[in-house]
Amino acid sequence: MPVLGLTGGIATGKSTLTPLLLRELPGTEHFDADRCVHDLISGDDAVKHAILETFGSTVLDDTGRPSRRKLRDVVFADESRRKALESILHPAVRTRRLEAARLARERNGWLLVDIPLLYETGVQGDFDRVIVVACPRATQLNRLILERGLALELAERIMATQMDIGAKTLLADHVIWNDSTVSNLDGQSRLLAAWLKQHYG
Repeated sequence: MPVLGLTGGIATGKSTLTPLLLRELPGTEHFDADRCVHDLISGDDAVKHAILETFGSTVLDDTGRPSRRKLRDVVFADESRRKALESILHPAVRTRRLEAARLARERNGWLLVDIPLLYETGVQGDFDRVIVVACPRATQLNRLILERGLALELAERIMATQMDIGAKTLLADHVIWNDSTVSNLDGQSRLLAAWLKQHYG
C-alpha cells in the first residue's frame, strides 16, 4: 500500500486539501512534517539544547522553550542560520517520518505525508506517489499577507527559500491546482482519490 508525499509551496493549500483527501481515503494515516517540527521544538529536550547552543537564549520564549516566531525571524533573515536550524530539525523529522512509513507498510496501510520541503530535501524517492498543491505566486503572497498577517518582505523571503512551484509541478506525479474555491479543491480531491484507489486497491 502506498506512502504518499504531499507537498507544494507555502500557502498553496496543502492544509486545506489534506482533510478532503483523508475523507476520501478512509483509514489513511497522516504524518505532518510541520506538526512534527512543532512537537520537536516544544517538547524535545535534545532539540531544545541544540537550538540553544546554536542560536542562544534570545530565541527562547517566556517558558524557556524555543519560540517558532523568533526562530522564523532569525532564520529567514540569514541563510546560514536557516541551514543551521534545518541541520538540527531535518534529521529528527526524517527519523520519525521513516518510522511512520515503516509501521504503515507493516500494517499494509496507507500513509499521507505532508512535507513542504520534499523536493528541496531530495527525499522524493521515499514515496510511491508525490502530490503537489500549486497556485500562482501572487495568490501565495496574498494569502501570506492577508490571511497570515506577514509583512510583504518576510513573505517574499520565505518563498525565496523554496523551489519554484512550477518546477515542482513538473516533477510531481499528481498536481492539484488551488486558486479557486474549496468546492473546486474538493472535486479535485475526489478525482485524485478515485485514481489512487483504482491503482492501489
